[in-house]
Amino acid sequence: MDKLRVAILIVSDTASANPASDKVVDALTPIFAAEGKWESPAFRIVPDNVGQIQQCVCEWADGPNWYNLILLSGGTGFAIKDTTPEAVFPLIQRHAPGLVHGMIAASLKVTPFAMMARPVAGVRDKSLIITLPGSPKGAMENLDAVVKLLPHACMQAAGANSRNLHAGGMAKLESEAGVSAQKDKHQHQHNHHHHHHHHGHDHGHGHKVPKAHTSPSERPQSNDPNAGPNRRYRSSPYPMLSVDEALRRINEQTPDPEVVEVPVTTSLIGSVIAEDVYAAEAVPAYRASIVDGYAIIAPDSSTTGPSTKGVFPVASITHANVGGNLEPLQLGTIARITTGAPLPPNANAVVMVEDTTLDSCTPDGKEEATVEILTDDIEPGENVREPGSDVSLGSKILARGDLISPVGGEIGLLASTGTKTIKVFRKPRVGVLSTGDELVEHNDPRPLTGGQIRDSNRPSLISCLTSWGFETIDLGIARDTPASELEHALRDSLRGVGRASSSVDVIITTGGVSMGELDLLKPTIERSLGGTIHFGRVSMKPGKPTTFATVPFKPTGDAEATSSQSERQSKLIFSLPGNPASALVTLNLFVLPSLHKLTGLGHSSQALSSRPWLAPQLGLPRVAVVLTHHFPLDPKRTEYHRAVVTASRSDGRLYATSTGVEGAGQRSSKVGSLAKANALVVLRTGRGVAIKGEIVEALLMGDVHGSDTRIIC
Repeated sequence: MDKLRVAILIVSDTASANPASDKVVDALTPIFAAEGKWESPAFRIVPDNVGQIQQCVCEWADGPNWYNLILLSGGTGFAIKDTTPEAVFPLIQRHAPGLVHGMIAASLKVTPFAMMARPVAGVRDKSLIITLPGSPKGAMENLDAVVKLLPHACMQAAGANSRNLHAGGMAKLESEAGVSAQKDKHQHQHNHHHHHHHHGHDHGHGHKVPKAHTSPSERPQSNDPNAGPNRRYRSSPYPMLSVDEALRRINEQTPDPEVVEVPVTTSLIGSVIAEDVYAAEAVPAYRASIVDGYAIIAPDSSTTGPSTKGVFPVASITHANVGGNLEPLQLGTIARITTGAPLPPNANAVVMVEDTTLDSCTPDGKEEATVEILTDDIEPGENVREPGSDVSLGSKILARGDLISPVGGEIGLLASTGTKTIKVFRKPRVGVLSTGDELVEHNDPRPLTGGQIRDSNRPSLISCLTSWGFETIDLGIARDTPASELEHALRDSLRGVGRASSSVDVIITTGGVSMGELDLLKPTIERSLGGTIHFGRVSMKPGKPTTFATVPFKPTGDAEATSSQSERQSKLIFSLPGNPASALVTLNLFVLPSLHKLTGLGHSSQALSSRPWLAPQLGLPRVAVVLTHHFPLDPKRTEYHRAVVTASRSDGRLYATSTGVEGAGQRSSKVGSLAKANALVVLRTGRGVAIKGEIVEALLMGDVHGSDTRIIC
């Protein structure tokens, strides 16, 4: 079949005046290219003018070089100038309400405002005409809803033999169009156990994604690892959650932080204050000089006293480290004083050394004997810090929920006010465990054999957790066989025996969460440890099999706790995918917010009213970035795309550039794409691409550096 011809008409006063502002053509073109049945689209831009719209449509539909498909984007809303439906409706000879219904139904899944759309679809002569929204996102969503059916509609409109088109029945038509009346079936999961191999579970090398040919009801339903292959689950029994719902469940199950009292040392960096802190001492604790110079008795405006100008004997020298009581000044004398030193009791001002000259020295020549003050404008209080002028005694210096940052300001404030101990939220201890028979230590000197791979996940996860300031325990590698080894490794970690010198609060595992024969983490948590899996799949890319669970735990050595089931603690387990890139992405996305809550961050936030799991203090910072190029979209799962974000010196905006391989479906599991990435760009589901210049959300993982990037949108 020859490729079909398509033309796109952009209806916009703005784009008509500035064609570079249009983004719709760039958004729709990849959709047609992906289908493989269309020529590259022709396009034109006209203002919101009924006459010009109709003239262009008629030219494309009625002329000798007519187009199979004519799309119009823009002017379909309720604004006064939105007249595209009124322009197109009279031109249509046969209307197509089914296409209109399909587009609106698809849009309603995205936003209720889809009810405000006024699409028109139908045939004029041999051309199929469809109106689309004016926004690139809306246009893509509407086109994506019907694009697979359009070749068949266009061929019918062009006069193709209907009997030939429908030969073979509806099943053949659906197969040729790539659509089905049934719901999408679960994708087949590889059941091998090479959890850490770089092609991982996200099929990241561009090959066709496998699809199952059976329905879930036709497959065995058992989560017992001993059930044998004839009765074990063949696809995941866990519902697919959105990222937002997964974060909500994590926040709900993460316990409130524990309060501890600790001494004030530099080890407090990264801790969160658990109660308001009040100054035990004033700063400064005495009247102090803020310059190097000479302490004097300056007359105030209400009294008549000797001038401060002239030659004065130096009665004493005051340094900041002088102890004991200071002698008062005699009228007509001055005292040499250094910055920060206390003033003599009756001195009330300090003249800067720059406003003086040396008149004479002591006989040994080591000290000033007399000094000439060159000005008589010195007033009481000049160059003097009064007691408590920086921090008053008993004032609140830190509030509950404040973070002790590595900049050092909070530590310095506590130290300067004589604070010896404070109450903070205890930081959680985190254990990291790798699973899999195929794993060997990354530093094992022996060459790899058979299916062995080096464990890169554990060092990566531990280094990331350490950089966040959490005490991290390396729990080593737990083998898949025998099945009891994984259970023992988890129990030992909870009890604080073996490699864990003391009990951990959070366990992070990597590998063993898919549906392979030796993917035993989920059944081990549920059946052997009595835990609860709160989710076992997330609609995201990469990281779909990410699992979050809680396990009841009775502390050892506590008779009262062990005697009562109600005294059991709940420990958190994050089971991350074995794919290296997936493990690091999900660590940043899911584990960090939970650790932040356990640390006390966001505990007193005012932003907790509606969605506490998205409080700004929890997890990675969220920013808006401008895309420097097109980013391919996944039609089913939100992608957390690894990128480098830079701050433009030209316009002050943040710009995001992918670190992955170009081409759809080729970046998901690339661990190399994380090596230089400092952000995860959030790409919502869709057809085609996120357009160059579009503003999207990104999660910052590292420092942002300056660049000369600038994009005119």
